[in-house]
Amino acid sequence: MRTNNAKVKNVIISVYFILIVLAILLVTVFSAFKDLTDNPLMAFLIILLILAALFFIIHWIAKYFEYDSDGLKVVITNKGLLLSDYFNYREHTVEFEKDRLSGFKIYNYLIYKELVLYIKNKNHDHVKKERFNVTLVARKKRKYMKQSLSKMVKHNRKARNS
Repeated sequence: MRTNNAKVKNVIISVYFILIVLAILLVTVFSAFKDLTDNPLMAFLIILLILAALFFIIHWIAKYFEYDSDGLKVVITNKGLLLSDYFNYREHTVEFEKDRLSGFKIYNYLIYKELVLYIKNKNHDHVKKERFNVTLVARKKRKYMKQSLSKMVKHNRKARNS
């Protein structure tokens, strides 16, 4: 099974555009925040901090995710969504044989969803934990990915017990 969240890129670009327009709008009319504080510099800093926090939260959540379990190996990739075509600064890729997967868990936090894989090393004596951001992956695709991973884990448990 192959899946990714490439269609989300346009939504994230739109969200960044809206943040920039909102920042410009707030800067031009930040006299509306006169009730909040008499100091215009303080009002500007408050607005700037809120917008910077929103920008970094979106930057932290917005990751490209690709899952490929066709063939003998599973390849899972997480990388930055916007500048990933030019810079490879946030890429995290794991490639492993299907028989090395010992378990997985999908955590659903308030604004962040995470896939945790438990992968055995080549000697099957140590389990490594790999984490992936699946926040922007559609619910239906997460469901199919979960079914695929469950099937692998079930097959591996049967093979180990035989």
